Amino acid sequence: MTLRLGDTVPDFVAQTTEGEVKFHDWLGNSWGILFSHPKNFTPVCTTELGQVAHLKAEFDKRGVKVIGLSVDSVENHPAWVADIKDATGAQLNFPLIADHDKKVSDLYDLIHPNASDTATVRSVFVIGPDKKLKLSLTYPASTGRNFQEILRVVDSLQLTAQHSVATPVDWKQGDDVIIVPSVSDEAAKEKFPQGWKTVKPYLRVVRQPGAN
Repeated sequence: MTLRLGDTVPDFVAQTTEGEVKFHDWLGNSWGILFSHPKNFTPVCTTELGQVAHLKAEFDKRGVKVIGLSVDSVENHPAWVADIKDATGAQLNFPLIADHDKKVSDLYDLIHPNASDTATVRSVFVIGPDKKLKLSLTYPASTGRNFQEILRVVDSLQLTAQHSVATPVDWKQGDDVIIVPSVSDEAAKEKFPQGWKTVKPYLRVVRQPGAN
């Protein structure tokens, strides 16, 4: 199954390091991030899981639930969790799915035969409270993900979901944003009474809503 932006993400039931998870129920009304790993005891994944554990408070602050996936059995997870703590200093503090039968991997199209016919690619899915896919990223097995970038993307997604703005290149929290073209100047006067800078008729820059 190919997932596209705006699709409702597949629901599933899976065993994890924190017991059985019914995915949509587990998400509730929260934002969510599902990220996949080729298998247990892989070096890049070990560093990634440790980093996400270190950043858990940042995801919590944004109301985002995180869950990992590995195509391995739940019996193998505890030893890997111990390795992650030993290697990175971080105790796993979010669930890690055991997808040994690849049911979830098939639902989310994580097996790319031209890369590997057994291991999943390193994908990230950002899911909104409406259970719809807001962003997906796919990395090769050899390249670790940048979770600071994923936090930045979440900030943008949450901001633009609430306000009629888009975020420009290299935007980060607190930077100026762009008024979306669908908002007329008349409507923008009501939404942004502080005014904006017109760079081009279609490029209107305004202070980030809610920024100090």
